[in-house]
Amino acid sequence: MRRLILMLRRTFFGSGGLAAGVSLAGALWQGAALAVVGGGPAGPAPRGGYGGRLPGLGGGEDGPEGHGGGHHTQTHSHETHGGRDSHEAHGGRGSREGRGGHGHGGRGGPYGPLGPPDANGISLPAGFTGRVVARSGHKVGGLTWHAAPEGGACFPDGDGWIYVSNCRVPFLGGASAIRFGPDGAVRDAYRILSGTNLNRAGGATPWRTWLSCEEAMRGCVFECDPYGVRAAMPRLALGRFRHESAACDPDREVVYLTEDEPDGCFYRFIPIEWGDLTEGRLEVLCGPDGSAPTGPGPVTWQPVPSPAAVLKAARYQVPAARHFDGGTGCHYAAGVCHFTTRGDRRVWAYDAERGLLEVVCDADAPRDGVENITAGTGGDLYVAGDSEDMEINVVAPDGTLAPFLRIEGGHRSQITGPAFSPDGHRLYFSAQTGAGRVGSGVTYEVSGPFRG
Repeated sequence: MRRLILMLRRTFFGSGGLAAGVSLAGALWQGAALAVVGGGPAGPAPRGGYGGRLPGLGGGEDGPEGHGGGHHTQTHSHETHGGRDSHEAHGGRGSREGRGGHGHGGRGGPYGPLGPPDANGISLPAGFTGRVVARSGHKVGGLTWHAAPEGGACFPDGDGWIYVSNCRVPFLGGASAIRFGPDGAVRDAYRILSGTNLNRAGGATPWRTWLSCEEAMRGCVFECDPYGVRAAMPRLALGRFRHESAACDPDREVVYLTEDEPDGCFYRFIPIEWGDLTEGRLEVLCGPDGSAPTGPGPVTWQPVPSPAAVLKAARYQVPAARHFDGGTGCHYAAGVCHFTTRGDRRVWAYDAERGLLEVVCDADAPRDGVENITAGTGGDLYVAGDSEDMEINVVAPDGTLAPFLRIEGGHRSQITGPAFSPDGHRLYFSAQTGAGRVGSGVTYEVSGPFRG
């Protein structure tokens, strides 16, 4: 009955007649944020945004997983994942031995070769340490951590920070947050979004909200409050399609969006007012002369006539649209939006200043799939894999690529949600299905001498 109610609710939200009502509610939500939230210990908030630590959240007891300890048990779940790349499908592109060069140590990068696995099965360069922060089905900060942890981001929180993680479960998805103190100890944890569908990745906004993206047919983007004060709101103006990731470009005041389809598109949303995503224009990346480009080169943007249309998907509405083989993660910094495509294992770079599309990494580099992407304070890109190799690769500004970490133990899963703490000293990420068991995800933290 609960699932039926949730499905009916999602169908109701999907009707076009609610667009105006949701827009009004979103404006009120944003107005409440502007009225209530001012600058906090982290400094003044950006225009239209959140600032500092928000009141109203009680502390919870820190479970052993919050400190990296605890008994390493795995929980079983009968949930099945409706995505097209479940854990059973990840062994088919070749084993580690078949590609060579993947034994302990691996290739040296900016941090040197990987060492042997630690007690948590993480192989890291010298000087780095890892710990388990949370496990699916186990308590962390008083909250039972969700199954299938996915995309994530960190937010400043007074003298500490918050890590937000999506839940990629059909109809029972959403997002949760863990609050950390200045020493990295877990203070509490709580839900910030519930009852949504296959929440894959997303992105943080400059006004300190989390955009949680549904990787479902006619999926929505939900704007969430990582501080747990305001309810999440659907942002229908960003389109209804298989959303994957979002990245904000404060220089041009747009939001870039990827689409996880074999012929998906790359979009940008231009809000009427920066900091308010209830209204605006959705555009799709196109060729420079009205034709659909097939590779790198100059690009332009054209408006999508009906972003929430039922009969004709957004990616087919503009003939000149450039199609990509499974858009996944994206990250914006310094005039460039990097994004990944899983089908051809590429890392792309859209140079927003020059209107130019380039390929940063192609085919076997990264060798075995790409997923979420983030960047350190020093400009290095960190690309999470989606296969048996269970690696995060680092791409240096000079283009050098090498493994930064590897999770051992036959997970047959994917690494998701890489995000740095605000000071750039800690990297968070998850194994979506720990040891290959659905519902047994693990969320980690790695700390050490990151370049910055």
